[in-house]
Amino acid sequence: MKKILSLLVFGLGFWAVSMAQETTEPETNEAPKQKFTRATFNSTRIINMQSTEIVTPGSLQFMISHHFSPLWPEGGETGDNLAQLLGLNSGLAYTYLSFDYSPTNWMNLGLAAAGRSRYEGWAKFKILRQQTGQKNIPVSLGWYSLFNVNATKDPTLTTSWNKFSFMHQLLIARKFSDKLSLQLMPTLIHFNIVPYGINNSNLVGSIGLGGKYKLTANKNITFEYARQLNMYENLIDKNGNIINYKPDLLSLGMEFNTGGHLFQFYIGNTTNSSNIDQLARNSSSLKFSNWALGFTINRSMSLTK
Repeated sequence: MKKILSLLVFGLGFWAVSMAQETTEPETNEAPKQKFTRATFNSTRIINMQSTEIVTPGSLQFMISHHFSPLWPEGGETGDNLAQLLGLNSGLAYTYLSFDYSPTNWMNLGLAAAGRSRYEGWAKFKILRQQTGQKNIPVSLGWYSLFNVNATKDPTLTTSWNKFSFMHQLLIARKFSDKLSLQLMPTLIHFNIVPYGINNSNLVGSIGLGGKYKLTANKNITFEYARQLNMYENLIDKNGNIINYKPDLLSLGMEFNTGGHLFQFYIGNTTNSSNIDQLARNSSSLKFSNWALGFTINRSMSLTK
């Protein structure tokens, strides 16, 4: 009997201590750890268009981009087209040379020689970053503003201010998986001067879609499509000619990341090197004779210790 009472007393004491510990120990509900999406795109550009990515803070990026002449010009002699080696040996190539720098992790500044005596400068901002956890943000958001100036002498332009044009672009990107990323790009372009005639406007709108599909750790397929929304029908130039064209821009590319450099090889229906010409003045339709090859090389270097 004494043994049974002793066991009961011991059991009750152990139960009381356990209950006391459960009531005195506070419950801990840890907040979910914030996880930020990385490498939505592997470059600051998808192909021709800017991505939501910027170079790391304190880093300077140098980029060189070439747009060659059409692969097989319509109406050209077969011998001449073969001699031009799919546009690579035609003697015509629009070159884009740029430097850009990120002073912070949310801003990028750049300058470029944009071809045909034109120069550009821009600022790009990271507004939101795709993330999960306590805050669930489904997209990355960026803003890109650019100015373009024509440095050639033109007697028809009475003021230098008329040589400027501007572009503003909202970048909305989402990384759907480890392989697939997409980006939407609504764009507004302003020309300080427009061609003479009716149906012309200083403002040109455009909407674009770009994407990346990861093949391997260092190889990606990329694409871009953009469509101009106005200023492509029944325009009249200074000579009284009526201008109509199909305002579609399509590019397909392949990325190769070597660690030190990023190479992009692509094909598209434009030979222009500036986004302003590509999105507001691209009169090349999607037919084969207008397609041209191009490539871009990126190199980044840190300016901080």
